[in-house]
Amino acid sequence: MGGLKIMNLKNTYVVIAALALSLGLCGHNKTSEALAKESAISPYLQVAGNWAEKPVAPEMNPSGDIPDSQVFVKYSSPLGGYELDVPEGWARRTRGADVIFTSKLDGLSVTITAAEKRPDAQSVRKHQAKQLEKTGRAVVIKSIRETKLRNMPAVRVVYESNSEPNPVTNKQLRLEYNTYFYYRNGKVAELRLWAPLGADNVDQWNRISKSFRWR
Repeated sequence: MGGLKIMNLKNTYVVIAALALSLGLCGHNKTSEALAKESAISPYLQVAGNWAEKPVAPEMNPSGDIPDSQVFVKYSSPLGGYELDVPEGWARRTRGADVIFTSKLDGLSVTITAAEKRPDAQSVRKHQAKQLEKTGRAVVIKSIRETKLRNMPAVRVVYESNSEPNPVTNKQLRLEYNTYFYYRNGKVAELRLWAPLGADNVDQWNRISKSFRWR
């Protein structure tokens, strides 16, 4: 790392930018804020995630519940060849075939990658989960299971991690994730759903994950 020393963890975004520059990831004068936003679409590229970090305590009464009255709309990706239901009104950012929707502390993303064969629980545990534990923030894998959604096979990974530190307060939240891996014709779609640990989004996450389909 060319002698780079981390002297103050509170200055998180400055360190992220410095690490990214040293790794050649930050080209074209990207800011640390832009880098952090990009890492939300590609969770396995978080350059700060390999620091030794302990899980933060979850909130006692966390916000982040998606209301039962939430309206959903169909999102289609011509480049990715998929569609799914997403909460209406959430902020959207796209990058090629990938997309991310966010609302305050909640979010969902879809990332498309190439693959020679369908992932199963064993391959996800060996590759994606190991990479996530290595690069994420205090990641704890809860379960990795094969399932079927609308008669389509998928692999579901449930895990927890710390959030990125707030750039003003440096506060972190403990987050819960449900990630689904879908496969068709040499492509894997990774659907990632997250919210503060303890938020009640079971029904809404089930709807989103079951709505995914290839076009």
